[in-house]
Amino acid sequence: MSTLTTIGGIPLFSTQAEATQWATSRNIQGLHTHVYQGQTGYMGGASHSAAAATLGLNGTNSPATNNSSGNTGTY
Repeated sequence: MSTLTTIGGIPLFSTQAEATQWATSRNIQGLHTHVYQGQTGYMGGASHSAAAATLGLNGTNSPATNNSSGNTGTY
């Protein structure tokens, strides 16, 4: 799987298929997007906060290397 980065402990993938596979394996429904360094990335979960809650994470939208915020954001 090609991971662009992680945001709040959740991987951001370069393809919808990868994000869907990751989400399905964790019983997470839906997909949402983030833009990271000019590239649209795909993340499992209908929203970032929904995915984080399912995984027991705090739900921050910050990429591992940035302190930006927003559900669908540009980093």
